[in-house]
Parts: sequence; C-alpha cells; structure tokens
Amino acid sequence: MTTEKSSRVHAFGDDALGDLDTVGVAAAVAAGQISAREAAEAAIARAELVNPELNAIQHRDFERGLAASDDPADGVFAGVPTFVKDNTDFAGLPSDQGSLAVNSRPAAAHAPFTEQFLSAGFTVLGKSTMPEFGFNATTEYATLPPTRNPWNTGYSAGASSGGAAALVASGVVPIAHANDGGGSIRIPAAACGLVGLKPTRGRVVPAADAAKMPVDIISNGVVTRTVRDTAHFMAATQSYRPAAGLKPLGLVEGPADRRLRIGLIVDSVTGIPTDEDTRKAVLATSDLLASLGHDVVEVGAPVHPAFAEDFKHYWGLMAFSLQRFGRKVMGPDFDKTLTDPLTRGLARRFVQQAWRTPGALRRLKRSDVPYRAAFRDVDVILSPTLGHTTPELGFLSPAVEFRTLFDRLEAYAAFTPVNNASGGPAISLPLGRSSADLPIGVHFSADHGDEQILLELAYELEAAQPFASIR
Repeated sequence: MTTEKSSRVHAFGDDALGDLDTVGVAAAVAAGQISAREAAEAAIARAELVNPELNAIQHRDFERGLAASDDPADGVFAGVPTFVKDNTDFAGLPSDQGSLAVNSRPAAAHAPFTEQFLSAGFTVLGKSTMPEFGFNATTEYATLPPTRNPWNTGYSAGASSGGAAALVASGVVPIAHANDGGGSIRIPAAACGLVGLKPTRGRVVPAADAAKMPVDIISNGVVTRTVRDTAHFMAATQSYRPAAGLKPLGLVEGPADRRLRIGLIVDSVTGIPTDEDTRKAVLATSDLLASLGHDVVEVGAPVHPAFAEDFKHYWGLMAFSLQRFGRKVMGPDFDKTLTDPLTRGLARRFVQQAWRTPGALRRLKRSDVPYRAAFRDVDVILSPTLGHTTPELGFLSPAVEFRTLFDRLEAYAAFTPVNNASGGPAISLPLGRSSADLPIGVHFSADHGDEQILLELAYELEAAQPFASIR
C-alpha cells in the first residue's frame, strides 16, 4: 500500500495487473502473458491490502472468483477481475442495497443486466459498497464505517457507486459495475478521478425494477480509468443485445475529425452557484475545447423551470415507497425501523408534499422534450458534474440533521439528475483538480443515442490533457 501524506491509498504494484487498464489486462490474458487466475489473485491481494482502509467491498466472493478464473468465460474482457454493485443480483451473493433494513439472502439467479455484464467475460470477486438504496451522494452510513476516497481517505468517494469507484481508482480492479439513478455513476467517477458514462435509457438491459418505476431513471454501466475501457465495454453490451430504437453503437476507438458546437452551462437550475474550484475546471475545459477547434457557446439548462423541485419530489417518492411497501419489494424480512435518517426524512418530505405527485410525474415523464430540443442548436453540453468539490467525510453523512443534509445534497448533486429523468447520455471526465488536490469531474451530455459523440470527444480530451494518476 502506498500512502502519500498519510491520506492517499492505492494498490498499484509490480504484479500481474501492473498499471494495465481493462483492455490491457484482457489482451495480456488472451496473449498468455498472464493467466486469468493470476489476474484474479493479484486483484485479491490488492483488495486485502487497501480495503481495510477504504471499506469498498460489501461481500467478498474470492474463492468462487478464483475457481471461475481457472475456466474464464468467453468475451472481450475474458479473465478481467471486477466487482458488481450491491443493488444488482449476482447468483449466490446477497443484495444488501446498502441498508441494515434489508435481511439479505443469496440471490437465486443473476439480474438481467448481470447476464449482459458477464457476457463480456469478467471474473467477479464480490460486491461493492453503496449507501442505503442509493439515495445519498456519498457512500456513508449512520452507524457503520464509510467508504473512503483513495485520493484522500478523509474525503467522500461519492455515491451511490462509491465502492466501485474506490476499488477502480485505487487499482484493485481496472473496471467495476456501477449504476446511475441521479448521478450514481458520474458522481463517484468525479470524486475518484475516473471515467463515468451514463448510457441513454434503453442502451443497455434495464435494471430489474425499472418497469415498476413511474419514471425509469436508472441506467447500468461501469466506472473505468481510461476512455477506451468504457468504449470497449459499451461495444460489448451492444454485441450482447443491440439497443432497439437507438443509433447503432459499435466500438469507438478514438476521436473524430468533426469539430463540434458545444453548449456551456456553469451554474445549475437550483440557483445555487457553482464553487470556484469547479467553475475554474469547467472554464479551463471550455478553453481547451476552443483551442482544439470546437465552438463553445453559453446556453440555458435543458429543463422545465420546475425540474429541480420535481426531481426532489420523485426522490422522496422512492423513499416513501420503500418505507411503505418495503416488505413487498425487498422481502418479508424488511424492517423499516432500521432504515437510515436520510431515507426516513425523504419519505416524510414526500408525504408533506404528496399533492405535488401527479404534476411532478407528468413533467418528469416529458423532461426528454426540452432536453432533446436543446441539441437542435448544439452537439454536446458541457457543465460541472457536481456543484462543488468533493466534501470531507461527515459533510453528507445520513447522520446529519435531515433539513441540513437535504440542502447540502441539493447543492452538491445539482447537475446530474437531468440526464436520469430525460434519459439522455452523459459522461464525467477527470479534467480538473481542486485546491485540496482531489479530482474534479467535468460533465458532457448529448442527445439520446449519441454515446459515440461523447466517447469521441472523451478520447480527444484524454489525449490533450491526460488524466491524473493516483500514483
């Protein structure tokens, strides 16, 4: 374990994984330079080294993972070790949903998306941590130790895919499953200095509960350290099941020659100004894009004026539904008295404003209209990923008084929910650094089905301004 100033933690070393990204590990396995078992053993050794400090693994499945690595599945990432997020069923492992209220039992079968994920050939070593039901923007708990950011263990790893991001950023594995219902791929990617793509709604197999949701806001994906890893993963998902009704997406292998018209947004629809470090990172990226020949223009937010209030109400509806119907949704052993203060506070807030529900749902279901209209004039929208830099642990803890915490979350997760409600794709790239020497994510959105344009632009920016290494 390498520690810098007693706060930076990573597991990179001279083993089978080395500094390789996902594509690199898969190529080494395919060429016989390393075996899938050696890759799994290296990842397990790395996990044992750093997880006691990072607390990013919810369930270990090392023995089964090692056994599976002796006969790796076919796929573009055959033999690459990884983790599945703890809200997605993987046969034989529980899905705790990050909550003490869930009496978890081993899943009998894989979730539909898990089948798509595994079709790439991964070796699964366990499940990564997440906050309760993914409601928080930090992977912290009211009564349990938090998941820590490997760039500085005194800071949040983001959420809800915080465990996945911590494992990838620290070098335990080169890629990990993540999903996004309000920014849960992009927020931890921004906090931990990773690439985080939320696909277009429908691009990958839907989450297991998507059909039951009034508005499907959840997209599955991954967090990675390189653009090519995300691009290869997305191509693999389309080989498994091409997305109906969307532009075909093959393997994107580099930047395009086409110059883009890019819309710039610096402050969110919440009316809360973006902090200075984040603003500087976004404006520096705007200048970089202009220097590369792109046309950057200021634009307005692609949302209805009531969007922020509507999404907050929907957030509360999700919490209320779990409090009210948790036994039906999560199983007969669900104990709502064990949910954390954030879940209970969100549910209470929903009840107090229940009258808003019909209008909020109606507008959220139609949020794709103003969103898609915005791309008549621009190809991509550039914005912050988050309203301010990564906070220290405790700032967003569910133990914080609810009203204070709710206001803090509104200011922090101020940009990402637009893509969840509208269904549009977005990517966070680690293009900035804060005054505390932590990564800052910069956010790019595109029209439905336009993951290719986001990946091409991401390749170009990665080449022009290589992402910082935790080493």
